[in-house]
Amino acid sequence: MPREAEISLNERNFLLQALRENTRLDGRAFDAFRPLELSFGDEHGIADVKLGNTRVLARISASITAPFPDRKFDGIFTITTELSPMASPAFEVNRQTPTSTLLSRLLEKAIRRSNALSTESLCITAGSHVWSLRADVHVLSHDGGLVDASCIAVLAALQHFRLPDVSVSGGKVKIYTLVERVPVKLAMMHIPICVTFSFFEGGEIVLVDATLVEEGVREGELVVTINKYGEVCQVAKMGGKVVDAITLLNCTNIALEKAKEITAFVDRRLEEDAKLKDIGGLIAELSAENER
Repeated sequence: MPREAEISLNERNFLLQALRENTRLDGRAFDAFRPLELSFGDEHGIADVKLGNTRVLARISASITAPFPDRKFDGIFTITTELSPMASPAFEVNRQTPTSTLLSRLLEKAIRRSNALSTESLCITAGSHVWSLRADVHVLSHDGGLVDASCIAVLAALQHFRLPDVSVSGGKVKIYTLVERVPVKLAMMHIPICVTFSFFEGGEIVLVDATLVEEGVREGELVVTINKYGEVCQVAKMGGKVVDAITLLNCTNIALEKAKEITAFVDRRLEEDAKLKDIGGLIAELSAENER
């Protein structure tokens, strides 16, 4: 099975020696993210995230279906991940890898299980019609930080997405077009942000947003999912060196600051995109038309 090319012993020693001297190869501080870029597609629900050389595209799609029998008042929300060979030679088409499995599980816990999206708001008629949302995550370039970039992409796409307005008459559901009614924003309960920490030298050195080379040398990793209100949604420790309580608390405090910064950045980009799409006050005109 294909896998990532391992770095040489000289590269490993050079990187570790640089970290001992408080220097990262790209010049960043130990607690700094790489440059973050976020753009949206022409359609609602498409978010393109670039975190350094890592690039992730998330797309939200929706369809009407029947709810699960034991959750008649809840809509359905699923997350699927696709890691193509274009992103890394370690990935194969239609074949699960440990990386893709771990990514899917972490995103599932961070976003869906933390109730970031209100599934009750997706209900149209209890027990018969609900919205089924699907978030497709496509990894286009892999240079480390997949969990963080994918989490940002999915959350940005969810906030950017708009559901068509619907009405129910005689048990039949009518879906309105953009011209007929203004589409509806999704009901987001909170915005959980994933921040990944990498440990070196027995946990003495902690890095935020490690590159692929740094990930190949680290002795352990920790993913903290937290929102801007300081509510911890997930703490995932995938083996490696033991992390003491003080280090864990420090990581949580750093994650909180990063969550606030990233949330503000995403909100700012959403506002900018909304202004670009609202040419000549089209949305306001449609809203006024609906009210009349």
